[in-house]
Amino acid sequence: MVFQPRTIIEPFRIKSVEPIRPTTPEQRATALSKAGYNLFLLHADDVLIDLLTDSGTGAMSTVQWSGMIQGDESYAGSRSFYKLEQTVREITGFKHVIPTHQGRAAERILFGTVCNPGDVVPNNTHFDTTRANIEARSAEARDLVIAEGRQPSYYHPFKGNMDLDALRATIETVGSEHIPLCMLTVTNNSGGGQPVSMANVRAMSELCHTYGIPFFIDACRFAENSWFIKQREAGYADHTPLQIAQELFSYADGCTMSAKKDGMANIGGFLALNDDAWAERCKNLLILTEGFPTYGGLAGYDMEAIAAGLHEALEEDYLRYRIRSIAYLGEKLLAAGIPIVEPTGGHAVYIDAKAMLSHIPPRHYPAQALCVALYLAAGIRAVEIGSVMFGRPLPDGSEEPAAMELVRLTFPRRVYTQSHVDYLAEALEYTAHQAENIRGLRIAWQPPALRHFTARFEIV
Repeated sequence: MVFQPRTIIEPFRIKSVEPIRPTTPEQRATALSKAGYNLFLLHADDVLIDLLTDSGTGAMSTVQWSGMIQGDESYAGSRSFYKLEQTVREITGFKHVIPTHQGRAAERILFGTVCNPGDVVPNNTHFDTTRANIEARSAEARDLVIAEGRQPSYYHPFKGNMDLDALRATIETVGSEHIPLCMLTVTNNSGGGQPVSMANVRAMSELCHTYGIPFFIDACRFAENSWFIKQREAGYADHTPLQIAQELFSYADGCTMSAKKDGMANIGGFLALNDDAWAERCKNLLILTEGFPTYGGLAGYDMEAIAAGLHEALEEDYLRYRIRSIAYLGEKLLAAGIPIVEPTGGHAVYIDAKAMLSHIPPRHYPAQALCVALYLAAGIRAVEIGSVMFGRPLPDGSEEPAAMELVRLTFPRRVYTQSHVDYLAEALEYTAHQAENIRGLRIAWQPPALRHFTARFEIV
């Protein structure tokens, strides 16, 4: 008889710890008021459990730290770059690897090179910086996720899939000459961290190439998406995550990557692609704004950490633990009657604030209000994925709300333990019981773009 444990433990031991500081409700209320009720503007020392993002907030491994000691800081021809280049080529198969200081820089260089005013870039769902970098070129970022991807409680194993009929209609209406590339975000961050199936990737690739349109992947969480394909898609159960990732990238012409996610590093990213002419133009822009093509805004030790982290993100024990941790919290919230995006995604649990706070209209930002209430209750920082982030102000002063009002509870990699998650579940259950007392917000000040980072709010 073989022991079959019900508990999936963390596949690592803790070697260094960082203290966190509990605060009182009065201290949290003061901190929120000073921050204009925008959790991005809080001092991190005033946060007990920080679920704002998984971007660059993970814990690095002993292999990564030892690699950093070996970092080659040569301006040109760095040994650390060639190690990163070899790793990216092994996983993605792309010919050109262009390092950047983070993912949004890769987006800016790509779109700054190939997008023109009036162009349209389809995606399942663009995330905030992707959309902003496209719109900065006076082009349109068009979201074409399947209908199930906009229904939080509807179960679908691959809710991040592209709506292929909508994509075909867009191409035929807009004209392929006005679509410089199509993108696919894996996993689909704005839609609940939901994965995309290999069948959908393959079909989208065929459709794009039929019309002569390059196909790119936003690969921030490619390893998590590969794990979902292994678990949920027929024919992949015996494949390794690396094999699945290699097949996924084989259908594309390039990718943008924030290595602060499934690169397991605190900083960094890259643009990888096959087209020689595009690569040359991108490298010229890289030199102008980031750095020489063999460092691209990164220190050699950063490239060492990314090269190791890309492999660690594909380890089965790690992915099993990571995805199970997210599902564990989701199960606790559903048992408490808290509405979430189902099934749980790869890097976060998303609460359906529209359903939970039905008394708050979208114009008063229910998801932001829930983030504020959770921090006041327990010192937990989450992030709004709703009408603050994706609402569109209209000429008459009103606003077109986002399709969903979500609160993202984002798990940094290898940082929190089960007791932290249990505390989080208790805090959310308490907050849910106080839901009818939670009040909405109005924007007191906002910048012209990416307002969620710096806007200031008032309680209605």
